[in-house]
Amino acid sequence: MKPPPLKWRRKMVLENDGYTFRVTWSEEDGEYLGQCAEFPSLSWLASESKAALQGIRQVVAEVVVDLQANGGHVPDPLAAK
Repeated sequence: MKPPPLKWRRKMVLENDGYTFRVTWSEEDGEYLGQCAEFPSLSWLASESKAALQGIRQVVAEVVVDLQANGGHVPDPLAAK
């Protein structure tokens, strides 16, 4: 299956996914860092906190779709445990 065009993928965000997101300031990078507790290897840097949150949510959405399409394990949200 061919992935959706990149332009469309940039707007993808899971609705009510239940995942745990956080945004912190990174002194090292001089930008805000978006992270997801259920996907510790993923992160997103942005100059504004809102953009860091949007970015990490988009990355997580893309990874979940990819995992589902390829039979990978999709982590349960911490909120569901």
